[in-house]
Amino acid sequence: MSDRRKAGEATRRAVLGEAHVNKSQGSSDDFNSGFIDLITEGAWGTVWSSDAITKRERSMLTLALLAGLGNFEEFELHLRATVNTGATPDDIREVLHHVAIYAGVPRANHAFKLARQIYAELEDQGDE
Repeated sequence: MSDRRKAGEATRRAVLGEAHVNKSQGSSDDFNSGFIDLITEGAWGTVWSSDAITKRERSMLTLALLAGLGNFEEFELHLRATVNTGATPDDIREVLHHVAIYAGVPRANHAFKLARQIYAELEDQGDE
């Protein structure tokens, strides 16, 4: 296993959590294994593993891009990951204000709706 792959695995697990990564790796087959390698080494082993900016900042950038592009399935995944990156609900509120101005109110509105639902779920889980 390459150093980039090892770094990608470790960073991905630290940000997204063991359960998500195990599930993703469990879905690997001949068709998509190369893609999973690309994501693990490229996104997680290179970009997310860089120390040029913090995980909190990277998380906020990722959420802004995902919301702005309307990729709400990934937005939900990365919003849940903020518990591991240090991005707070106040941070995300500011991110979504920025999305509204630069990518459009409808995208930000939907992201706010999802964020409220996810934060409520996380709060309920914390009460258990």
